[in-house]
Amino acid sequence: MQTQSGTSSSTPTARLVAVAEFDHRVTGVTVAPSGRIFVNFPRWTEDAPVSVAELLPDGSLRPYPDERWNAWRNAKKDELQPGDHWVCVQSVVADRDGNVWVLDPAAPAQDRVVPGGPKLVKIDAAGKVGQKIAFGEDIAPQGSYLNDVRFSPDGAHAYITDSGAQGALVVVELASGKARRVLDGHPSTQPEKDVQIRVDGHVLRRSDGRGVEFSADGIALSRDGQWLYWQAIKGRTLYRIATEALHDTRLPPDSLAARVERVGENGPADGLWIDAEDRMYVSAVEENAVKVREGDRLEVLVQDPRLRWPDTFSEGPDGAIYITASHIPDMQWFRPENPLAVRTTLFRIES
Repeated sequence: MQTQSGTSSSTPTARLVAVAEFDHRVTGVTVAPSGRIFVNFPRWTEDAPVSVAELLPDGSLRPYPDERWNAWRNAKKDELQPGDHWVCVQSVVADRDGNVWVLDPAAPAQDRVVPGGPKLVKIDAAGKVGQKIAFGEDIAPQGSYLNDVRFSPDGAHAYITDSGAQGALVVVELASGKARRVLDGHPSTQPEKDVQIRVDGHVLRRSDGRGVEFSADGIALSRDGQWLYWQAIKGRTLYRIATEALHDTRLPPDSLAARVERVGENGPADGLWIDAEDRMYVSAVEENAVKVREGDRLEVLVQDPRLRWPDTFSEGPDGAIYITASHIPDMQWFRPENPLAVRTTLFRIES
């Protein structure tokens, strides 16, 4: 991928096929190498009854890995250990070995972080919980919201975005569980002040006047694992850095920051994904669309009013691209007259 601003085409070349509909707000999706599909439902405006689930062939949901992990509720928050339950899961990602990793920022309503709750948890194909990596306040401080995660091809590292009040990246050494918070407050991980998110022709604002202020959110890793990409939702600019630099614990913060490269402009976007042909998929949240970046060219792949705030991508074993529509503009945050729970959809993109 070239580090240029990019040009854009607006002729859609694909269509959406609905895979499943949900009664609650879905954000994350992942398709394991076996073809099994997993989704998650964060606790934002509602106390979601299930946080992480496997989507079964008949369209039903099975709490994953079991009901006990999904038992945390706002009413029971003083009775259950947050480190052993899903508090407010934002992302699920399957690795190449079929393990499902669950990222829990543990900040219901994207408000206060529940102490002891932030974690990255590995679940094997049999549904057995294995490694649990807990994040302390040095990695997930109050105001943070760990958002999405990618894994290096060799399985040695995880890379996480923090879309909270002060954006950052988190680098995790999986063997040891040690994590480092990097580019904390760096311009590349922050909202862009001159960008306003527009939906339905209007700036998206909460009833108290606050706009969308999500920091570093979308994240993608090149297939060879050499480059990590990210951008803020409230931003138009895509950035990258060599993962070799992220792994070098001897680099002082200023030297690491100097390694950040500006790739180009995607416009406001949530999820990012890079496929086997090195094409980057971009969720265009203002346009109900998915775009594809190849080099410095950005083209509309699919645009559909049902794609209300395209959120998270995943790729199936057959190369099919999946995308959730999380309907964020329809939340009570922005539309107080709406119900707490809003129906959402998982789509597959077909040419």
